[in-house]
Amino acid sequence: MDVDHLVMMANQIARNLAARGDEAAVALMVEHIQDFWDPRMKAGILTADPKKFEPIAASAVAQFGAHH
Repeated sequence: MDVDHLVMMANQIARNLAARGDEAAVALMVEHIQDFWDPRMKAGILTADPKKFEPIAASAVAQFGAHH
């Protein structure tokens, strides 16, 4: 799994959800990753360099990782 592509996808999702406010966007993004990403994608995103994420994506991935 290409981690850079996963980072791009995560940042894209974060931008799409940003209008809902940070807290809601993070929660929705965590839910999206849990519901729609396959196990390889979930594992891959947790190996990405956190500096490559936009703030909402960084928070969502960190929150997702804390529960998996």
